[in-house]
Amino acid sequence: MQHDDVVWAIINKTHCSHKVTTKTQHFCRNEYNLTGLCSRSSCPLANSKYATIREENGIIYLYMKTAERVMFPAKQWEKVKLSRNFEKAIYQINENLLYWPAFIQSKCKQRFVKITQYLIRMRKLKLRRVKELVPIQRKIERRERRREEKALVAARIDNAIEKQLLERLKKGTYNDIYNFPQMAFDAALKAEEISSESESEKEDEDEREMELEPELEKELEKTVEETDEFIEANSDMDSDDESDSGRKENVDVQSDFESDTSDIEDMAVKMTSRKKPRVEIEYETEPIASVSRKKIKQ
Repeated sequence: MQHDDVVWAIINKTHCSHKVTTKTQHFCRNEYNLTGLCSRSSCPLANSKYATIREENGIIYLYMKTAERVMFPAKQWEKVKLSRNFEKAIYQINENLLYWPAFIQSKCKQRFVKITQYLIRMRKLKLRRVKELVPIQRKIERRERRREEKALVAARIDNAIEKQLLERLKKGTYNDIYNFPQMAFDAALKAEEISSESESEKEDEDEREMELEPELEKELEKTVEETDEFIEANSDMDSDDESDSGRKENVDVQSDFESDTSDIEDMAVKMTSRKKPRVEIEYETEPIASVSRKKIKQ
């Protein structure tokens, strides 16, 4: 049988591997300790009847030890899973520790409350977005930069060699001796076709512009000529009117002619008064005068 007083006397006065001494207090590092303090009531080694609460992977368990199972270390601690519901877990603790000391019952409940609280805080922290500090490895970055630069240089050399080989194949220097990949040859041909199409489009646009320029010049010349002709015609008519009006002729004109001319003049005045833009009306009096002369001779 285990003698608790003897065990405690040895642990308290001599060395204990779980004991941590400070200037003010003694602590216990045993994982089954209920309070974390090194004392007679809370020591798991010096008490044959002992209970504690532990958490494993987010699940809380009640561990109980009795004197009957001390001789079997593998079966020494009885493990009871507690419910996630707080009230049900407290009920389980009270039911399993019904005839146990009041100190162990109260300390088990306190430990259960603390464990549930820090589990809740852990779940909340996991749901939050936390900034992680990532160390910068300078040597690896330099190594990667050098490799990238070397790869770029190698790629440029490969492209230049590929272009030269394609040009030689087009010229027919190899005479179908080497087997060159058809994909690269087709890609080069497509690139050349696109460039030739763009050049032909530019040439077509230039030709269209060159064709349109003489047509525009001709239209401008026509408009200038029409305006010149219109001005010259007006000047000729004015000169003819002035020459005719400057001459004096003794001609007998009938009253009908006077009425006709007066009507025409009235119409011209009305037309000019109605319309704002300038309107020129031309009428001849010479043929009427010649007719009246023939009548007088007869």
